Amino acid sequence: MKMPDFTLPDGVVFYRGDTPEQLADRLAATIAAELEQRLAVAPGASLVLSGGKTPVPLFHALREKPLDWSRLDVSLADERWVAETDARSNAALLREHLLQGASAQARFVPLKQPGELPEAALPAIERALNSFAWPPDVLVLGMGNDGHTASLFPDAPELPAALEDSQARVLVMRPPSQPLARVTLSPSLLASARFTALLIQGDDKLQTLARACGNPQAIIEMPVRLFLRPGLHIYWCP
Repeated sequence: MKMPDFTLPDGVVFYRGDTPEQLADRLAATIAAELEQRLAVAPGASLVLSGGKTPVPLFHALREKPLDWSRLDVSLADERWVAETDARSNAALLREHLLQGASAQARFVPLKQPGELPEAALPAIERALNSFAWPPDVLVLGMGNDGHTASLFPDAPELPAALEDSQARVLVMRPPSQPLARVTLSPSLLASARFTALLIQGDDKLQTLARACGNPQAIIEMPVRLFLRPGLHIYWCP
């Protein structure tokens, strides 16, 4: 059984699965328990997810959980600035793989709003987010091999200001490494989540995680380091 051969920051918990499906089942059960706990004491609960191929098994496992979906707010950590008809849309991914059957009762708040340019749409995005249950009760992040998470890319010229801004909820990112403009929840908002999971897959991501853990203070070089702190739950499979 492969486990990290590097030192994780204090308070970070690591879970290993043998398959993506096994890992997804374990994380889905944990997410459901966290949301049920919140629903027991609050009118609603909130879930913020990330896109990509890795979380698809998680979406399938999570949508089968017998939650009171009508009391859940769901949104995304980030989004490419494309219409939902575009195959690259994270919103489309969630609608196809998570918001089906009973889970379709959840109130989904997409980050993409009408407008050609994301900068012009920021006020509309902020208005859409006003009724979301903040801070997120559960946040699921991914990680790229450059150390980005959400759309906090190390080469984004907007990143230094984003890391200093504690007021904004959503930001535009235009990293040169990416073909599309993106919008992302701000670092401060993402960091406010009550429960945060980092879901990654493959030996390459384990190597990236090792690099991130080697110098956790250099956040601007690998933004995922912002979340390598006590309370983070890392879920990994080969």
